[in-house]
Amino acid sequence: MPTVHPGDTVLVTGANGYIPIWVVRKLLEKGYNVRGTVRKAEKGEYLNKYFDRYVKQGRLELVVVEDITKEGAFDEAVKGVDAIEHMASPFHENVDDPEGPFTPIPLSPFIHAFTSRNPELIRPAVEGTLGILKSALKNNPAIKRIVITSSCAAVITVTPEVRTFSEADWNELSINETREQGRQAPPMTKYRASKTLAEKAVWKFYEENVKKEGTASWDVVALNPPYVFGPGIQEISSASTLNTSLKAWYDLVYSQSTSSTKPKDAFEVSYSWADVRDLADAHVLALEKEEAVDIANALPPSLIEKTSNPLPKGFPEITAQSQNLTYKNEGGDN
Repeated sequence: MPTVHPGDTVLVTGANGYIPIWVVRKLLEKGYNVRGTVRKAEKGEYLNKYFDRYVKQGRLELVVVEDITKEGAFDEAVKGVDAIEHMASPFHENVDDPEGPFTPIPLSPFIHAFTSRNPELIRPAVEGTLGILKSALKNNPAIKRIVITSSCAAVITVTPEVRTFSEADWNELSINETREQGRQAPPMTKYRASKTLAEKAVWKFYEENVKKEGTASWDVVALNPPYVFGPGIQEISSASTLNTSLKAWYDLVYSQSTSSTKPKDAFEVSYSWADVRDLADAHVLALEKEEAVDIANALPPSLIEKTSNPLPKGFPEITAQSQNLTYKNEGGDN
């Protein structure tokens, strides 16, 4: 497959998100043209301001895709691009009933993806991902490559023993727990189920509709990062508007409770993480390299205590009420 090169146009979905905006920035800095999708026009205002120089050069274009689960949502967005970075998928814990009435997506016998009366997690993760593949197959079969942002949560199952996971592993446990427990399933279990189902859907669709049929020239790369931290250059007005991973870190660091009661739940089974800037670089390399490779970053669990516990002593001005923060945008055009 021909690789993608600077000067080509890359579609980045969910361009205003924590990780996607870094991918947009890295692509623009390397000389690519970018078409980004946002759910609402006002979501793009910050991007146009932050990337003002590139907008004036005609190298950044934003399009509105209000509902990524809608049939043909990406039909127009995929036209004329050379590659796609599909990153628009929800990552939050505000999900009540992830299943609602069981409505299996007609994809394969082994994928039981659920729609929901409150379809904020699993449905957009699965249907949004399938939607962009369908749009690319229909409206841009000559595209070069599609990179999907998956998660190590789609692969890893927490086990008491030490083991090595491979591309043959899937997190079936989270799918089963979500199906069985419904609204009572832990938020992160629902998230892991959504990422597992979405990536399964990707490979099933690719094998059956692209690789087997030979109707398109593009291939697919899935990146499976762990927890992602690092500078946030997306629009942040207050701590309450932080994305999920940064908010979890913020709550951990700024908590005034004792170490035994600090909000560590989000980190208890995720002792590996990646820097958002490294992950953005990986997304660009995944487009450029014929053989894309995985990147894993791991740190010991004790780092959580070492990082969070000393802060109140070293920085007495940091309190649980320290909400009025000034966020510095690293670089960019503002």
